[in-house]
Amino acid sequence: MKILFRALAALAIMLACASGAPAQGWPNRPIRMIVPYTPGGYTDLMARLVGQKISDALGQPIIFENKPGANAIIGTDVVAKAAPDGYTFGTVIAAHAVNATLNPKLPYDTLKDFSYVSLMSVAPLIMIAHPSLPANNVQELIALAKAKPGELNFASSGVGAAAHLTMEMFKSRTGIDMQHIPYKGTAGALQDTIGGRINVMFDVVGPLMPQVRSGLAKAIVVTAKERIPAASDVPTMAEQGVADFVSGTWAGLIAPAGTPKEIVDRVSAEAKKALADPALKDKLVEQGIVAVGSTPEEFRSFVEEEIGRWRKVITDAGIKME
Repeated sequence: MKILFRALAALAIMLACASGAPAQGWPNRPIRMIVPYTPGGYTDLMARLVGQKISDALGQPIIFENKPGANAIIGTDVVAKAAPDGYTFGTVIAAHAVNATLNPKLPYDTLKDFSYVSLMSVAPLIMIAHPSLPANNVQELIALAKAKPGELNFASSGVGAAAHLTMEMFKSRTGIDMQHIPYKGTAGALQDTIGGRINVMFDVVGPLMPQVRSGLAKAIVVTAKERIPAASDVPTMAEQGVADFVSGTWAGLIAPAGTPKEIVDRVSAEAKKALADPALKDKLVEQGIVAVGSTPEEFRSFVEEEIGRWRKVITDAGIKME
């Protein structure tokens, strides 16, 4: 009996040690990448561009799964609940940090339930307006909004999205009142803005600038510190009299908490290598996106800072889930 007990105890120790180690020969089967938004947007773009290069480096296909809904909570929860075996990763953006404050009933802990892999990129936002709006710059928009308090509206890709909170920051800083019209993604918001049903909207530069160039919308301002190549003729907030106003979104890679450190470090290194590729960097610049690439530790610290920054905006504006 003692021999059997010792054998079972030894087996338990072996299994416990094995559970925290990467599977032999990882990766030896396809990896899935959860994208908590619909195809075609900023999140999906970053997941696929960087994910494909990681796939090439690892020698295994990455299967992209779009699982949108609830301001990215549905897809992100899939990552949180997945086995930490190195075969599930996810892509998150600024909403991931926002949700920590905005939704008190999250099905996961934003910091404890994930391994943070790499900050892939950051992207400033651009504000566009329908051509009929009698305001062509920030100061004219502020004057118009103050003359018609509560009458102007703005669209966003959803409650708590960077586009929404950036406008709330703008309203707070300039003392104006505008009505928020949330959509389930950028596409619907953009369609109604160029259709004239929405006055203004913020979003990433990539999908909005083609509408500006075609004359279906006009650009008001970018939220970068300096002008960006993808919208070089659009002035910054600082240039238009609103100092120290920099905002935007970002995209990063996560994995379930407990994913072996060797695997997290390897994927992080491959992501950083991919983002250093000049061709990829140039492609992102054309979309108004800045490639980053970071260590897991740097990304976790960044998310912690983002949670604090957006918590203040949410609290000051009294924003609630709708």
